[in-house]
Amino acid sequence: MRETRQKADQTKAGGGVSRTTPPPPPLPYPARAAPRAAAALTLLCLLGSVLCLLLQPPPRARAEGNTPEARLLEVGGEPAASAEKLAAPAELKIVSYNIRYRAGEDLKRLIKLLKDDPEIGGAHIIGLQEVDRNRKRTGNVNTARQLAEALGMRYAWAAPPDTDGDGEEETGVTLLSPFPMTDVRRIVLTHEGPNKRRRVAVGATLQVGATPLRVYSVHAETRMPLEKKVEHWGAVLDDLRLHPKVGGAVVLGDFNTIKGKDVRAVRRLFADEGFETPFPDERSTWRTFVIKLKLDWLWLRGLEARSSGIDKEVGLSDHWPLWVTVRLPAKPETNPAAP
Repeated sequence: MRETRQKADQTKAGGGVSRTTPPPPPLPYPARAAPRAAAALTLLCLLGSVLCLLLQPPPRARAEGNTPEARLLEVGGEPAASAEKLAAPAELKIVSYNIRYRAGEDLKRLIKLLKDDPEIGGAHIIGLQEVDRNRKRTGNVNTARQLAEALGMRYAWAAPPDTDGDGEEETGVTLLSPFPMTDVRRIVLTHEGPNKRRRVAVGATLQVGATPLRVYSVHAETRMPLEKKVEHWGAVLDDLRLHPKVGGAVVLGDFNTIKGKDVRAVRRLFADEGFETPFPDERSTWRTFVIKLKLDWLWLRGLEARSSGIDKEVGLSDHWPLWVTVRLPAKPETNPAAP
């Protein structure tokens, strides 16, 4: 009986290690510390990886090459909604505005207007002119990127080459939209202005639902003979001919049609290419003191204008913004000017 009880005391229920068996001798210090050191090293590696991910700049923008000219085209932005969730709206709002290099508090006010204003707010496509990226007068702020981040949009920005030798970039043009952008192109407009100054447009194909739209934002030269101005404006039409399968086209911006003959010439040029505009020739878009001029245009092809206006309550620039709502085409247009 005593022997049986002793055996029972020595063995756990179900068998196993003897309760009275002395424990194994302790591991030497290095052997005990090794697992702790390995765990600490693993934790440090994980923390380092997380910090690298947090500190890495997001891929929000990219220059389109390494040459000085290529760096004057930038594409970026992260839309608020994914491409899969972006359905084509029943009507598309488009805005054109020469913002005259707004920055600081004026830029904040512009962002609020582009969000909430009853006329220009909530646009799906925005084309802007005189948009700085790296200039002292605007605090070396990348204006296009700042706008895109605030509005939850993609953007494309382009500028002409620097010809005045001051080491600063020229002011540029930009397109903003939540829709995917492809075939982005910086277009240096034909012919030079005073002191060999150049001007540019930026063009992109926007995928609006199932419909591809080709859109351009233009900032044209002021002082140039009329026959050269026509070729100057026509540079975007030359690019458009390379995209015959788009479902519609928009050309907007500051054309600097200072004289009456400029207005008539630009209307004839775009009408001959199948474009229409809802804005009459006599509607001014720019003013200084008592002088008012029609400098800005918004041309449509393959898109039906439903409503439009010039928001003269917006006073951030010497220009007023233009806006239009359009209905998308039932089927893609065929470019009548395509070869």
